[in-house]
Amino acid sequence: MDSEKEKSEKSALSVSSGVKQPSSVNKQAFELASKKKKKQLSVDAYVKGIKDQDLVILSQAITIIESSKPSHQKLGQEIIQKCLPFSGKSVRIGITGIPGVGKSTFIEELGSQITDNGKRLAVLTIDPSSERSGGSILGDKTRMEKLSTNKKAFIRPSPSSGTLGGVARKTRESITLCEAAGFDTIFIETVGVGQSETAVHSMVDFFLLLMLAGSGDELQGIKRGIMEMADAIVITKADGDNLERTERAKQEFKNALHFFPLGKSDWIPQVITCSAVSLAGLGKVWQTICDYVDKTKSNNWFDTNRKNQAIYWMHQTIEENIKNNFYLNPLIKKRMEETEQSVLKGEIGPFNAAYQLLEKYFQQNKI
Repeated sequence: MDSEKEKSEKSALSVSSGVKQPSSVNKQAFELASKKKKKQLSVDAYVKGIKDQDLVILSQAITIIESSKPSHQKLGQEIIQKCLPFSGKSVRIGITGIPGVGKSTFIEELGSQITDNGKRLAVLTIDPSSERSGGSILGDKTRMEKLSTNKKAFIRPSPSSGTLGGVARKTRESITLCEAAGFDTIFIETVGVGQSETAVHSMVDFFLLLMLAGSGDELQGIKRGIMEMADAIVITKADGDNLERTERAKQEFKNALHFFPLGKSDWIPQVITCSAVSLAGLGKVWQTICDYVDKTKSNNWFDTNRKNQAIYWMHQTIEENIKNNFYLNPLIKKRMEETEQSVLKGEIGPFNAAYQLLEKYFQQNKI
């Protein structure tokens, strides 16, 4: 009598084991990739790679200084310190404008002209971050296809991670690394018109404001602060049927700028029209930047401004670190929720509550 096993093997419904299928995951490649990913270079290796213009190592170094890990922050500061002697030789240009003004197209075309003239360009763009994931929701390399394949250009999008106005916290330190890598022109593109412009203005030599004709923004009071910061206003899309409107807007902006006092640089802000499609006016934009650099270097404002910016960012870093230290303090985190509840119930005023928490923090740290 056949055994149960033999019956099963003779059955037409039985399924042979067949050839064993390989795993869909290449374990060897996965392990190799994991090792590469985990491998961290020494400070000197990072600095050497940056000075040798290795863009992969430059990107890795920027990722380290953007990291919130304490070990990465320490390593990042050591890299920056060793790169400082090789930095400071670029022209830093801030570029902002209202949404839809064509910042990416403008940057790509102007950047291409700059690299065609033998210069090396780094574009540090601030991506708005997703509130849920914290990741970037725009892809600047996809928005600047031509420039992203240019061997003389380097594009680095940085998620803003919810910081004020979308300014990446470590953008200024990224500038230092890019300069050490030999980039002589650096663009910093902001998300749009907002509070971030003040921060960007404090880390660049030249501040460029892009505007549209007929958008209703020409003389709005809300733009006054930003217009006062601008070293040049560029009215984009000056082509086709829009030419007449851009020329009219140009005159309106010129008239408006007459009401602003002359800045410490003694530079008179320029108003320029241009088209990133026909390329008209782009050469004049770059010449205006060069004229500004020549003038401010001759009257010593260029160096004075950079020294002032360095002091400003020292104070900003101190304030940021004190704030972070306060909110991450275990005692404060424990007391914060119950103090908030007391404020909500009206048992204590918000200012008194803040003073009490600060007092506990200072007592613990013996300040």
